[in-house]
Amino acid sequence: MSTGVFLLVAVIKSILILGILLTGFAYATLLERKLVAGMQVRYGPNRVGPWGLLQPLADGIKLAFKEDTAPRGADRIVFTLAPLIATVMALCAFAVIPVGPTINLFGQPIGLELADVNVALLYVLGVTSLGIYGIVLAGWSSNNKYSLLGGIRSSAQMISYELALGLSLVGVLMITGTLRLTDIVDAQRTTWFIFLQPLGFIIYFISAIAETNRAPFDLPEAETELVAGYHTEYSGMKFAMFFMAEYINMITVSSIATTLFFGGWHGPFGLIDGPWWFFIKVFIFMCVFVWLRATLPRLRYDRLMNFGWKVLLPLALLNIILTAGGILILT
Repeated sequence: MSTGVFLLVAVIKSILILGILLTGFAYATLLERKLVAGMQVRYGPNRVGPWGLLQPLADGIKLAFKEDTAPRGADRIVFTLAPLIATVMALCAFAVIPVGPTINLFGQPIGLELADVNVALLYVLGVTSLGIYGIVLAGWSSNNKYSLLGGIRSSAQMISYELALGLSLVGVLMITGTLRLTDIVDAQRTTWFIFLQPLGFIIYFISAIAETNRAPFDLPEAETELVAGYHTEYSGMKFAMFFMAEYINMITVSSIATTLFFGGWHGPFGLIDGPWWFFIKVFIFMCVFVWLRATLPRLRYDRLMNFGWKVLLPLALLNIILTAGGILILT
């Protein structure tokens, strides 16, 4: 593939990924409001457009025209950069996730990911870890004690649960011997890793909920204690960017779970493979996120930290030991 064609394909892929993620974020908010309304036996958004399908557009227009304020004494530069950091890191994390098998287009092999790199999983973990800077800097730069407490809470929570999250994936890496996500998906052509790594998946999914600051681990923005936490002082499009980062991170961690544990684009029972399976699985995970938010109460902060360090971390280490023992016995 020539350099010009390569760059053109990369630009088209980037536009498609941005379009999918931004559209997915918008309708993930509608999905959450609709599902929670159904679970609570009430109406969800149903006024703007047929069945309320234009509600995300109305919300976006409303936020765009809201006054963009900043508290007196805030660090204006950092205050502005914080939501940008959170959003950009959330968008960048999706660059290496394959949504389908390689296709031939005009005689050229085209992978259904922006970049197929041999350390893709390390890239995802590294980029998602950088998103914490946006939250911490938002809390610090707001000149608000509640915001600062939310930022500190978030940093402690994410650092704690990142350890368990990273270790929960080691079992998959030990089985496949690669960090390349397309190779990991190909290794699940016959058996999904959820059947080989059930403990690893449970640890990963719990840690992923904590990493995305979703209920019942939404302590950094607990309204009963911190008003709204790290984004208390944000309004307009800056607030929307934090909102966007949260939902895109949900899509990203759901995509990683699909890729590493549920066969990626491979269908169940040998059904025809394709990217539609990937999106169906991600959609199911997004529904589970909403279900948990509507069901479980928020944890107390000391219990949240104890659960991460005293339960999930030892279980993640145990999963590595059990996986190593299984590989040794079977090989």
